[in-house]
Amino acid sequence: MRHGKTVPALMNVQSMRRQDTMGDPGVLPPVSAQQSAYHLFSHPAEIEAFRKNLLAWYDKCKRDLPWRKLAASESDTNRRAYAVWVSEIMLQQTQVATVIDYYNRWMQKWPTLQALARASLEDVNELWAGLGYYSRGKRLQEAAQKVVSELAGQMPGTAEELQTLLPGVGRYTAGAIASISYGQATGVVDGNVIRVLCRVRCIGADSSSPAVADRLWDLAHALVDPARPGDFNQAMMELGATVCTPRVPLCLECPVKQHCRARCRVEKELEFASKRLLGKAASSCSQAPDIEECAAAATGSCSLCPPATEPWDSRLGVANFPRRAAKKPPRAERTATCVLERRGHRGEPEYLIVQRPNSGLLAGLWEFPSLPWGPGLTEKQQREALLGHVQAWAGEAVAGGRLRHIGEVGHVFSHIHQTYVVYSLLLGGDPEAAAGGRAEELQGPAFRWVTQAEFQQSAVSTAMKKVWKACERGSCEGRGPGKGCKRKWGADPLRASQLKVEAEGSLPPRQLSLDAFLKAPAGE
Repeated sequence: MRHGKTVPALMNVQSMRRQDTMGDPGVLPPVSAQQSAYHLFSHPAEIEAFRKNLLAWYDKCKRDLPWRKLAASESDTNRRAYAVWVSEIMLQQTQVATVIDYYNRWMQKWPTLQALARASLEDVNELWAGLGYYSRGKRLQEAAQKVVSELAGQMPGTAEELQTLLPGVGRYTAGAIASISYGQATGVVDGNVIRVLCRVRCIGADSSSPAVADRLWDLAHALVDPARPGDFNQAMMELGATVCTPRVPLCLECPVKQHCRARCRVEKELEFASKRLLGKAASSCSQAPDIEECAAAATGSCSLCPPATEPWDSRLGVANFPRRAAKKPPRAERTATCVLERRGHRGEPEYLIVQRPNSGLLAGLWEFPSLPWGPGLTEKQQREALLGHVQAWAGEAVAGGRLRHIGEVGHVFSHIHQTYVVYSLLLGGDPEAAAGGRAEELQGPAFRWVTQAEFQQSAVSTAMKKVWKACERGSCEGRGPGKGCKRKWGADPLRASQLKVEAEGSLPPRQLSLDAFLKAPAGE
């Protein structure tokens, strides 16, 4: 495993110069007129202590994850980089617990770049189904094919080359692969690292803005341990994922809490409140605790401080950081979807699925015949439009009364709140006639009839599996066991006329804060 060169620790911040794109460990660029040194690491000894404490905690507390095992045990640099790459792509916007099974199955099926490059996109989509953000799998395979066909099967050897040469590999993924697989001393910045850095240095400006993002990358490059860059970066991400969590951080368990400016502020506020309650605070200092703050904050000239309109909230404690601009709410869309069912040659129910276009949302995945809900259409008009749409697939005239309304299924994509208005239609007659009208339409989308088991194994989205579940329940209610149902279903608590499948969650309790500290116990 290669290691990046060791460079001197951080010197006086005013005398530092900007490094190249990836930066050097222990080195920060000069502080601009709009940024205060309060938000940086300005002492070499603090950086060394931060590294030592974090890595000692990581060695003791890190989770046992399959991609870490592969990275540690694989001697071939190329295969190690591929294993890390797959994990990093899967972990984007997806929880670790969800990824583990997908990762294990993926590496069993395609253990090398060459194996993935030979796979079909259909196979990739089938394995990826349910993981979300489906374009990730497609881009991963396209990049693997490029490595095999254009780079002689050899992965690029630095973060800069990875980001430049591989489609779908951005700055974070390139840094993660290079530091973990090659030992390149480069930092990484993801959501977990942003949270840790913003709290440790009280960075309250919008972390998604380019200026703040650049400063966070500078901090990450300065902090990374040149002797163990991969472990250090994983430790930063592990800390954010398991201890420095978004809403209920476990500050007492944090290995770098002595370096955390946000935590220091919370402790001083609690100490001051305690003295006030015990009558030990002098009247002249009873208005506020003595808390170190950014010198430029008072004038509003620091680009890393929170805006004046968003002051520190004692109820949140360290969870005041990071702050992001409010996200746009997902736009609402409605789609009519019909589950077409027929009896196959052996009498087993079969269902029609159609392949989506190769670009756009859920590209290349399979779904039940669907039609976007036209603006301004009434339910009756939309039903008639759907009926016309499915008749082409049915290969026979379909009376409107046969189209059975099942209910509604909700699913939230990253930018769309989609509601599927679900219908079912049981076809009769010759199985060969169904969808016969489409068989000659070479320009139309691909389609196929599948059994229930085949549907579950196909490259279908989580949303379509929700549609299936709703239709299965509704069909069993309407026809009873033995008529297309494989088992007896219990009573459905959802209304038969308005079935909604939605995930609900509850907010965890907040961390201990000044507000909670001052509140008298119940009953007093």
